[in-house]
Amino acid sequence: MSLTYAQLKQAVIDYTENDEATFVSNLPLFVRLSEERILKSVQLSLFRKNATAQLNQSSFYLSCPADFLAPFSLSLTPSGGPRFFVEFKDPSFVQSYFANGGEGEPRYYCQFDVDNFLLSPTAEEDYTAELHYFYRPASLTAGAEDATTWLSENAELTLLYGSLVEAYLFMKGDPALMGVYNQRFQESLLGLKQLGEAKEVTDEYRTGKLFREKM
Repeated sequence: MSLTYAQLKQAVIDYTENDEATFVSNLPLFVRLSEERILKSVQLSLFRKNATAQLNQSSFYLSCPADFLAPFSLSLTPSGGPRFFVEFKDPSFVQSYFANGGEGEPRYYCQFDVDNFLLSPTAEEDYTAELHYFYRPASLTAGAEDATTWLSENAELTLLYGSLVEAYLFMKGDPALMGVYNQRFQESLLGLKQLGEAKEVTDEYRTGKLFREKM
């Protein structure tokens, strides 16, 4: 089962029995808020990507990709040598290390601000940087009415009930019913977490079957 953007919006209207103009105009917001909750709650390897950039000699800043959410790894490759990985540290650690001055092979990096990483020591030569990171996929609301995304095709329950929770918050609806929607959202989110944090990173040949603790 999958949901197009139009189908998801209509489902929210049907579940809430609300087609008031202001409510309908906020449907894209409900969907985006639901997507945000999912992305911040589950790590799916499908939402990882690589980006390369040039780190020039005497540079200590590296720009974050526009769709960056969180880092997995950063590697540097000098023009004449093998690739090596830089260790992610707290900004205070990197800044303290950086305060010692001098140029050399960068050993540490941190997210300095929204747009930049800080590396230390300062690069003593040019490097090709490769960042493996968790990215923000395009929202379902950014497409056409018949558009789908991975979430709307593979996590439609999570997306639907997350949108319904946001819609009921907007409506200041019945707390009991909103609690039911939130419970369904959490249940479907648990299945998605199992996919992203267990099934996608293991196989039965090496680890055997996955068992969930009985409640």
